[in-house]
Amino acid sequence: MPIKIGQDPFFKRVESGINDRQMQKAGSSAQERFQKRRREATEELGNWEEWRKWGEAIRAHTMRYLDYYLEQLSENVSKAGGHVFFARTAAEANEYIIRVIKSKQATRVVKSKSMMTEEISLNKALEEAGCEVLETDLAEFILQADDHDPPSHIVVPSLHKDREKIREIFARLGYQGSAVPEEMTRFARNYLRKKFLSAEIGITGCNFAVAESGSVVLVTNEGNARLCTTLPKTQITVMGMERLVPTWEELDVLVTLLCRSAVGQKLTTYVTGLTGPRREGEGDGPEEFHLVILDNGRSNILGTEFQSILHCIRCAACINVCPVYRHIGGHAYGSIYPGPVGAVLTPLLAGYDEYKELPYASSLCAACTEVCPVRIPLHELLIEHRRKIAEDEKKAPPGERLAMKGFRLAATSPKLYRLASKAASIMAKPLTEEAKLKTGFGPLKPWLETRDFPAPEQETFREWFQKRRKKGENS
Repeated sequence: MPIKIGQDPFFKRVESGINDRQMQKAGSSAQERFQKRRREATEELGNWEEWRKWGEAIRAHTMRYLDYYLEQLSENVSKAGGHVFFARTAAEANEYIIRVIKSKQATRVVKSKSMMTEEISLNKALEEAGCEVLETDLAEFILQADDHDPPSHIVVPSLHKDREKIREIFARLGYQGSAVPEEMTRFARNYLRKKFLSAEIGITGCNFAVAESGSVVLVTNEGNARLCTTLPKTQITVMGMERLVPTWEELDVLVTLLCRSAVGQKLTTYVTGLTGPRREGEGDGPEEFHLVILDNGRSNILGTEFQSILHCIRCAACINVCPVYRHIGGHAYGSIYPGPVGAVLTPLLAGYDEYKELPYASSLCAACTEVCPVRIPLHELLIEHRRKIAEDEKKAPPGERLAMKGFRLAATSPKLYRLASKAASIMAKPLTEEAKLKTGFGPLKPWLETRDFPAPEQETFREWFQKRRKKGENS
């Protein structure tokens, strides 16, 4: 399953995240920093809620007429001299990309940051096909150098690593300097420059595609994406089928929302629009351009109660306010999409069998919904996931199913209910300390590890009520 990272079960991943103090410190610091920047950047506009409504309307309109805009995009890419391939699955996308590379007899590939290529495990597929693949985004470069460590954040993939750890990683590549960020960045720049000059294939993701012109747009803060699309003779762009806008006018709104929500900037350093291969008379750009448009389960979401998750513009604002993410980190989600957006999207793309726990990895505080720049009701979608899991007996855990059946039986029988109420205090006594349950079993155990729960009273409510009534009658 390409979207999956790691092999450990959910609660083991969570325990690992909770015990990683360095990761929690880095995550907490980043969340506070990004939240502050985002507030300042959005308040500056003065009418942020209106911008959010525009963004929501644009994304809803695009999804409603997605087939029309995809066809328009494909036609305009072809008119500009590019090639378009619609891939139903990750395997189809990888096969097409490898086929293009082999047709060029190429082996040297440079990539800019792309969640889509992470989703389909493109690097692994290319390496197995004999290619030398290099991530050129600084954060992705760090992760690749650290034995292909997966990203833990959508915008800041190497968030879980501190500067000392990065220095150790670079030392494997021959770095002998200090942990000063500027010095390490200079090393990475010099290392990557040679790779850019010798690259035969450049691969990018796509923040947005503009249907009216057949253009792909990259929103970045580093110059690496420009080099990936300028120096190699062949450029391949991989985009999710939902990542498009009708015109440049709508793009203007969404880029404004994206930059301010993601990193608290009015505009990122580079917003690059690319239309087809190099034309006659142009000085740079690729000789050949390929656009791979990937479904990979997205069409199954269209027309369902979860369709609004396809509105996501990958700003990670929801991740930056999530208290659960702060404590367990990105890798605990077991998916390349962490945080609230990942908890909603991953089960839809990869199924409940593997990811039924993710919708429960939320406090339902709704902070994610409040900050989403395109007004996706994330906490409501998480509740909808929980409803579907609970209603399907095959999806609900065996212990939960048994507990619910037992509760239904007791709650519908007055005699059993009185007996259960009386027995509760007796059964809970070995688990009680200072009038609180300190431990439990099954799903209650991890719940009690982080919460206080009052122990059942020896006197039931019915007994207390009867005493009160008799006392009132006798007074």
